[in-house]
Amino acid sequence: MTEKEKMLAGQSYDAWEPELLELRANAKKLCHQFNQLCPSEIEQRTNVLKALISPKGKCHIEANFFCDYGINIEVGDNFYANHNLVILDVCQVKIGNNVMFGPNVMLSTATHPLDAIARRTTEYGKPITIGDDVWLGGNVSILPGITIGDNAVIGAGSVVTKDIAGNGVFAGNPCKFIKALT
Repeated sequence: MTEKEKMLAGQSYDAWEPELLELRANAKKLCHQFNQLCPSEIEQRTNVLKALISPKGKCHIEANFFCDYGINIEVGDNFYANHNLVILDVCQVKIGNNVMFGPNVMLSTATHPLDAIARRTTEYGKPITIGDDVWLGGNVSILPGITIGDNAVIGAGSVVTKDIAGNGVFAGNPCKFIKALT
């Protein structure tokens, strides 16, 4: 199994392997290009996003945007992300349709061993899935392995440490159920 295959499978892998270094370098280059474009250069911004994350439909991300690989991010139709989105996509990140992110949202599939010696040479990840019609407020952090169900609203500043069922408002650190949506 290659290091990339291990990474995508959520197994421990060597992030400094040449293929992964090359893929990350390409994503960093595309993020840099995207972040340097004028907001009015909509066609060029869209083309860079298509090369980076291959959105499934209408997709608007404000600069600055950063990701590890891009190729592991699946974005549904009608996606909007405000400034300073960070997605650490060592495993798959699936974002549904009609999803909105506030500023400074961070999704991290990447994690590391607790053992200090193992942490020096390996890392691993767990996928993140976000359903349809989800709104993440500003400064929300989604940790590795999380699934957020359809029609969930995550309040600003929340840290999502456990799966969210959906159809409600959730907030806090750690993020918890606040109220149902009717």
